[in-house]
Amino acid sequence: MIILGIESTCDETAASLVEDGRHLLSNVISTSVKEQALYGGVVPEIASRRHCEFISATVKKALLDAGKTIDDVDAVAVTFAPGLIGAVLVGVNFAKGLAYSAGKPLVPVHHLRGHIAALYLTHPELKPPFLCLVASGGHSHIVEVQDYTHYHILGHTVDDAAGEAFDKVARTLGLPYPGGPSVANAAKTGDPKAYRLPVPHVEGRYNVSFSGLKTAVLNEVNQAQMKGTDINVPDLAASFQERIAGILAEKLLLAAADTGAKQVCLAGGVAANGRLRQLVNDGAQKLGARVYLPELKFCGDNGAMIAAQGYYQYIAGHTAGLELNGLPTLPIDYE
Repeated sequence: MIILGIESTCDETAASLVEDGRHLLSNVISTSVKEQALYGGVVPEIASRRHCEFISATVKKALLDAGKTIDDVDAVAVTFAPGLIGAVLVGVNFAKGLAYSAGKPLVPVHHLRGHIAALYLTHPELKPPFLCLVASGGHSHIVEVQDYTHYHILGHTVDDAAGEAFDKVARTLGLPYPGGPSVANAAKTGDPKAYRLPVPHVEGRYNVSFSGLKTAVLNEVNQAQMKGTDINVPDLAASFQERIAGILAEKLLLAAADTGAKQVCLAGGVAANGRLRQLVNDGAQKLGARVYLPELKFCGDNGAMIAAQGYYQYIAGHTAGLELNGLPTLPIDYE
């Protein structure tokens, strides 16, 4: 069964064809990230306009790269929530028109469920149940994946998402957008023990908080400016990365120990962070759990993850009609 997946929740316009939820046939991404970088972050209006410009050609190329036509596709899957609503609506409306004109079923996919499904493309042997940390620019969740369409949230951020914290800290340090890769790159030559950054305390055993950590970095920079001294950017980047990766890994591994999970996974854009991967790998080995990490190309937003999850949503009977609407927010465990 071949699913066409369409993703447009932020600044990537993406389309992909995936067979049986596991086998990648094509994966095309058109991004406005360089333009967004001029403003230090995503400008929703610009993102929406670029989606309108890119989406038709992106889908056409995905079909061409796979050597398929729309007639070969069994269903059209699209991210309908959550995300920047203007951006989401571009993908949803295009997918509705395409599915209607081609006479194909329309499959709505939750963005975070898609990030988790990216693991199936990297690890075809992976099957639920498993524990997964989904960390991206807008989300940070620890999720029990009970089966392919049922999820239970164990923990989440109570304020900023991990990816957002990386972006804000990068801007504070004068590093380019997107912040995750910039901070990680700067941290390579830094001392992770150079700056004493706080560990935010938060209610909820598996919950996290990054607002105070972000503020602590800003305070370090402001105090240096007031004293007329220089900030060591690599050292502060390394200290921040060490703290945020340590918090995420600690909470995920704590949940794994408490639940007895033997399969521990990372997903989302922050899953590309090398230090986080190392900490989770090392900790999971001590628990006797196996770690599954997505390929780097599947960490950021892409159409392949939507097509993969779309397959499982479709076979579970989760389709939609032309009344489908985009939503800016929706929990991953919606029914």
